[in-house]
Amino acid sequence: MTGEAWLALFRRRGAVADGHFLLSSGLHSPIYVQSALILQYPEEAQALGAALAERLRPLRPHVVIGPALGAVVVAHEVARALGVRAIFAERDGGQMALRRGFAIAEGERVLVVEDVITTGGSAAEVASLVGAAGGEVVGFGALVDRTGGRMDLEAPLEALVTLDLPTFAPDRCPQCREGVPVRKPGSRANPS
Repeated sequence: MTGEAWLALFRRRGAVADGHFLLSSGLHSPIYVQSALILQYPEEAQALGAALAERLRPLRPHVVIGPALGAVVVAHEVARALGVRAIFAERDGGQMALRRGFAIAEGERVLVVEDVITTGGSAAEVASLVGAAGGEVVGFGALVDRTGGRMDLEAPLEALVTLDLPTFAPDRCPQCREGVPVRKPGSRANPS
């Protein structure tokens, strides 16, 4: 499927919304992509993971990791399609950490995946964690890249859907200036 076809599927499942949103990154946007609304359907999650895995297969990862909460299902489905391990990182004291007995071996080839990339902050945090554990980040994957393909990460990024969606710092947000109430559908309690 093309990026447009995947985006149409996101829309059919109600995973794209218009309004005034506070993103997990702390930025504001008039458009929100809520991947959980499409990932709640196992057949859709499996298809998305398999399609992303095919784009990333040449990187030959040994393990797939994603930041909790949004990328847990994505990491699992990509890893399933690749036939490798799936793990996730989660916040512990405000920092990304490997918990629950997860570990990355020295030299292990690691693929970092996200559901939606806006600034790349979470993906970069996970990549730093992988490096500190001795792993090698071989690439990044995302269901949706909101940056229009302008993400600058330490390894290649593949996304099923690439969108150029506007984001604003709260003090520069036109909807805030107009007094439009902001909604916070994301998973982070305190954006960073």
